[in-house]
Amino acid sequence: MIVATLSGPGVRLRGLAPRDVDDLVAGYADPVLQRFMPPLPVPFTHAQAREYVRDVAPGMFADGGGLWAIADPLTDRLLGGIGLDKVVPHRGQCEVGYWVGPWARGRGVAVAAVRTLTEHAFHTGMARIELLTHRENAPSQRVALAAGFRPEGVRRGVLPNRDGGRDDLLAYARLAGDEPGPTERLLPDLPGGELTDGVVTVRPLTSDDADFYAELHHLPEVVATAVPPIAPTAEDVVRRCAWAAAHWLAGERADMVITDAATGRNAGEIGLYYQEPRTGQAMIGYSMLRGWRERGFATRATQLVSLWAFAETGVARLIAGALPANLASQRVLEKAGFKREAYLRSRLPGGDGRRSDDVQYALLAEDLLADVVRLDG
Repeated sequence: MIVATLSGPGVRLRGLAPRDVDDLVAGYADPVLQRFMPPLPVPFTHAQAREYVRDVAPGMFADGGGLWAIADPLTDRLLGGIGLDKVVPHRGQCEVGYWVGPWARGRGVAVAAVRTLTEHAFHTGMARIELLTHRENAPSQRVALAAGFRPEGVRRGVLPNRDGGRDDLLAYARLAGDEPGPTERLLPDLPGGELTDGVVTVRPLTSDDADFYAELHHLPEVVATAVPPIAPTAEDVVRRCAWAAAHWLAGERADMVITDAATGRNAGEIGLYYQEPRTGQAMIGYSMLRGWRERGFATRATQLVSLWAFAETGVARLIAGALPANLASQRVLEKAGFKREAYLRSRLPGGDGRRSDDVQYALLAEDLLADVVRLDG
């Protein structure tokens, strides 16, 4: 079978060949691929790789899809693989999947390959291409967005896993008529990966922060201000940290850790929740470990995140709330420039079936700009 060779920026898509067997085995031995490709046999042997090249790949073309090697255009070395599967001809619909070996990551290989293959698929009659990825697989979500795919929701229990259960997957799709270029993000990355004023640093929450997150969110006073006021389970903690990047990429919220700039020690957390993109309104919330309170860290972090939100996103108005008895949190907001706007009765679910009042504050972009101008003057 003759496989069409496709060229893209920094990649060449061609048929798999016997010379790819060693790299195929090395790539499939990667723990990341094994985690997010549960149908993959573990271990994946040279004999299985030869069968894959000889029988499996050609069979995908026979079924109306296709499987290409992602190769280096200069050396022809295997960098990864990409394929079209689950083809529904009468709908003009299929699914794209891909992998990149550890030796080729960080070079834009996956994005270039996905763009090249999807354009080829559109030119050969496809109208809609789906891309499914685990919520924990933020690099794959970045590829989807950079290749112009748009998020469409969650496919529940769509993929059998190695434990006998079924995994949810995030669904992305690109249509033949979509505008070219990457999908716009509501919440961009922090410039340089963090925000700092030299005293505090704010960085994204990651799966490595689970122990810190559990410690913080099991403090009684932190639980009392949570909505609802219930301590998270161990599973909740792991999920919150592991899914933080996905929520950020989806433009839903930016979960961050506040650290001491001098030592790098974790001091607290702060989050920006983009609950009203259409009106340009987002909400800020924060919590601090006991040893770091009353040192101005929460105020500094709130100012840093507010400046980033107004400068880098479509946010025009930030809101924050505090329980009436939480005077410390109210002082943080006032020092950060927020103005008290309302006292909302029984707004929040409380303990024992009761409800709690909420003191509402807001900060506008022009207010923060006026403060900066006044300080500069």
